[in-house]
Amino acid sequence: MNLLAIANFLAYHYGSYSRGMRGYYHFDWTYILVLIGFVFSTICSSKVSSTYRKYDKVRTNSNKTGAQVAEEILRANGIYDVQVNHIPGNLTDHYNPQTNVVNLSDSTYASTSVAAAGVAAHEIGHVIQHHTGYVPIKIRNTIVPLANIGTYASYIFIILGLLFRGNSSQLFLNIGIYAFLGVVLFQLVTLPVEIDASSRALRTLRDRGILGEVETKQARKVLTAAAMTYVAALATALLQFIRLLLLFSNRRD
Repeated sequence: MNLLAIANFLAYHYGSYSRGMRGYYHFDWTYILVLIGFVFSTICSSKVSSTYRKYDKVRTNSNKTGAQVAEEILRANGIYDVQVNHIPGNLTDHYNPQTNVVNLSDSTYASTSVAAAGVAAHEIGHVIQHHTGYVPIKIRNTIVPLANIGTYASYIFIILGLLFRGNSSQLFLNIGIYAFLGVVLFQLVTLPVEIDASSRALRTLRDRGILGEVETKQARKVLTAAAMTYVAALATALLQFIRLLLLFSNRRD
């Protein structure tokens, strides 16, 4: 059971006890917010998978693998200190700025599909963002520790607030609620970073002739579907923050 589950468990049982003393039962409608986020995220994830599968079957006219596409775009931008490696898995592609390595998954590295070219170019888009000093990605990197701490600190303080009584209870709850803002802020900054990386990718694929006009439109569909998962992540974090406010802000014993 994770910290979120523990916080929900305590909130429900403390609330049920309080309501039971008054002699009535009340459905926690804020779970609807969780459900909305879950459904939206599921739809977006399904869309990514289906779109990728569709265009993973379409071979590019250039017949270049994802690894070759990545290498070509790196060299075209004068970047020679970044390696392109192969990692296991599907859609586990990512750029690690600490090691200067672009990791391409099984579904991308050796594939000559339109989908693979789009994903590979997207990861190089992140490389270019770092090398050109793209401000939003600097902000995101700065926020990462805050988001990581906020995720755990939020529910730790909420759990403490539910276990204690009096003024200290509300203090802990307030700290927990606003610690979660770090998570929302991270998702808010991540969205434009991902959209910009995709825009750079599509522009480069077209301008360098790696993909034709029709292929570029197909790659755009893949990257647009992927971008929606970040929209879903932001929406889910925002809904969870609203739920925390509704449940625990100005809570009375």
